[in-house]
Amino acid sequence: MSTAPSPRPSSDEAPPPQAPAPARRGWAPLRPLILRLHFYAGVLVAPFLLVAAVTGLLYAAAFPAEKIVYAHELTVPVGEEKLPVSEQVAAARKAHPEGTVTAVRPSPEDDATTRVLLSGVEGVDETHTLAVFVDPYTGEVRGALEQYGSTGALPLRTWIDEFHRDLHLGETGRLYSELAASWLWVIAGGGLVLWFSRRRAQRKVRGTNGRRRTLGLHGTVGVWAGAGFLFLSATGLTWSAYAGANIDDLRTSLGGATPSLSVAAGGEHSGHGASASAGEGGEGVGLDKVLAAARAEGLGDPVEIVPPADPESAYVVKQIQRSWPTKQDSVAVDPADGEVVDVLRFADYPVLAKLTRWGIDLHTGILFGLASQIALMLLALSLILLIVWGYRMWWQRGRGSTFGRPLPRGTWQQVPPHILVPLAAVVAVVGYFVPLLGISLLAFLAVDIVLGEIAHRRGKRSYAPTRAE
Repeated sequence: MSTAPSPRPSSDEAPPPQAPAPARRGWAPLRPLILRLHFYAGVLVAPFLLVAAVTGLLYAAAFPAEKIVYAHELTVPVGEEKLPVSEQVAAARKAHPEGTVTAVRPSPEDDATTRVLLSGVEGVDETHTLAVFVDPYTGEVRGALEQYGSTGALPLRTWIDEFHRDLHLGETGRLYSELAASWLWVIAGGGLVLWFSRRRAQRKVRGTNGRRRTLGLHGTVGVWAGAGFLFLSATGLTWSAYAGANIDDLRTSLGGATPSLSVAAGGEHSGHGASASAGEGGEGVGLDKVLAAARAEGLGDPVEIVPPADPESAYVVKQIQRSWPTKQDSVAVDPADGEVVDVLRFADYPVLAKLTRWGIDLHTGILFGLASQIALMLLALSLILLIVWGYRMWWQRGRGSTFGRPLPRGTWQQVPPHILVPLAAVVAVVGYFVPLLGISLLAFLAVDIVLGEIAHRRGKRSYAPTRAE
C-alpha cells in the first residue's frame, strides 16, 4: 500500500509564523553596552595608558639600574669597625657645610654608606634633599647626590618617577596619571567580562588568523594580566590628587587612618639643649645616644634619624624598611635627656592603614624587591601589547578604506530598566568618588551624542543589532 505524498503549500500560502526570539536573561543585555564602553574607552584612553605603561616599566627597571649607576656612592669596602654616627655627620658637614641636616640614615649593611640629608642647599629642588654619602668606617665622603622621597630615590629613579607621575609638568601633569588609573580598572574589568562571556571555541588563538587571532591574543594576555591591572589601578588611585583625597577621607571615616607619633619633648628640661645643631651632634644628648635609645626599643636597621624641628620637639627615629617583612616602627626621643617619650609600632596600625602601606609598596616595586620589579615590568609590557593589539583590531574592523568602523549605537536601549537604573546609580556614585572617571565619561557621552545627532541628520545613524557581536 503506497502512501500519497503530502501536498506542497501553494506559493501564495503564508509561511508558518516563526517562533519569537527568546527573551535575553541575566546580564546578557549588558554585553553590547560593555562592549561599546570597552571599545571606546580603550581607543580614547589608551594613549594615557601607554605613557603610564612605558614609564612604569622604566621605573621598575630603575631600581636595579640605580644600584649599578651609583655603586660608588652606595657601597664601600667592608672595614673593621664603624665610626659613631656623630663623627660621620661631622665628616659630611666638613665637606658640605651648606644647608641644614634634616635626616641621617646610618649605614644599614656592612658594605653600605651612611646618608646625611641636607635641605636648603642652593641648586637643589626645594622638595628634594642633598644626600651626602659617607664611608662609615673611614669617614670619607664618597659623593653627594640629589635625593627624593621616602624611598631615597637618586637622580635616575627620581627623573623616571616624576615622568611617570606627572610628565614633569607638576600638579597639572598629575591629571594624566590619575585619568589612566581611573579608567584602567574599568577597561580591564570590562575586558574580563567580555572574554569570559564568549563561547569557549571563540577564545582560541591557535589555528586562527586575521582579526580573530588578534582578538584571541588580546583576550588571552588580558585575562592573565587582568588581576594585576585591577590592583595597579586601585593602588594608583590611593595617592592621586582627587580620587586619593576621597579615598583618604573614606579610610579616615572607617577608622583606618595612619596613626602618627607624638613628637612633643617631655620632661621639665624639654626645650633646653635642642637646636638645629642637634642634628649634627652639637647640642643635646647627641645622635649617638638617640640612636642607642632607639636600638634599646628594638628598632633595627634600616633607620632614619630626624632632628627636632624646634626646641619643643623630640628626635624621631623611624625604621624605613618597606620591603617584606615591613619595618615601620618609630620612636620619639627627648633631646634633653635621651629618654623615649613615645613609641609607635607598625603592628598597632589599623588594618586599612597596613593594607594601604603594602599596596603602595607593591605598586612601586618595593615590597618584594626584585620579584616585585620583574612582575611590574611584565605587567607594563602586557599593557603595551594589549594597547597595540587593541588598535590593530580597530584597524581590522574597518572595511576598505574605512578606518575603525565604529560599533552601532543604541546598546543602552536593550538593557531592561530594572538593570539600567541601578547601574546608572552605581556609575554616578563611582563617578563622584573618582572625579576624573566621572567627568571624562560625561565628556565621552556628550561627544557620542553629538556624533550620533550628526549621523542622524545625514541619514547614516546605525543602531545596535538585536544580538551582540
